Amino acid sequence: MKKRNVLIVMLGIMLLVVSACGSKKSSNDSSDTNKDKWSEIEKNKKVVIGLDDTFVPMGFRDESDNIVGFDIDLAKAVFAEYGIEPEFQSIDWSMKENELNNGTIDLIWNGYNITDERKEKVAFSEPYINSNQQLVVMKDSGITSYKDMKGKVLGAQNASTGQDMIDKNPEVFTDVIADNEPVLFDTFNEAFIDLKAKRIDGLIVDNVYANYYIAQQKNSDDYAIVETPFESADFAVGIRKSDKELKIKIDEAFKKLKDEGKMKEISEKWFGNDQTIQ
Repeated sequence: MKKRNVLIVMLGIMLLVVSACGSKKSSNDSSDTNKDKWSEIEKNKKVVIGLDDTFVPMGFRDESDNIVGFDIDLAKAVFAEYGIEPEFQSIDWSMKENELNNGTIDLIWNGYNITDERKEKVAFSEPYINSNQQLVVMKDSGITSYKDMKGKVLGAQNASTGQDMIDKNPEVFTDVIADNEPVLFDTFNEAFIDLKAKRIDGLIVDNVYANYYIAQQKNSDDYAIVETPFESADFAVGIRKSDKELKIKIDEAFKKLKDEGKMKEISEKWFGNDQTIQ
């Protein structure tokens, strides 16, 4: 009996040790996830920016498969202030906040709108461009108002600001469109293909993307843009809430680039005019 009791006590001690080690490791992992990473970024001269590489003209692949765009030039200008060359990584846009908070990327920077829902998950830099959601249709569809979408098929990008606006304002579209929900696409490129093929009747998209995309099309006159009652929103950089110093560095660089006219220069390159927030 005594030997049995000794064995039970020893097993109990071993379990406590294993449990304590596991708790310590878990605590360390949590602290790694929640610490401010600016010093690490500055030391390694590396910051990873997540983007949807089809979102023209903010961040997309050109004919040579290079990632280019307004946000790409702006990010490079910001981190040039600190001697850092950003690395751009294509991500599943519907998983962007998860990718940020699990450390796969350091920033979300690609026409990323500030919304109340996103504020619960991430911190934001100072905004730099104002945008609004528009309804794009084919001109021969006869749709001249968002109210004409009754019974029609509506498209949106999955996890986009457009989808958020549709969900938050069901009386505008959800209550009246076909099947009472939009058709969701992984990218706006896919959505525009379906719009042109008339598999959907309208597409909710940022005005920045819509204007640039349509202007690049040979049949640009075939499209029409219809205003929506959705409130406007600002583009900003998505940052982990723990990365307070990184946010400060980005905001300081934004101010300097505005004061020196560099942000205006980048905007004129991509939009033909200055669309940045002053």
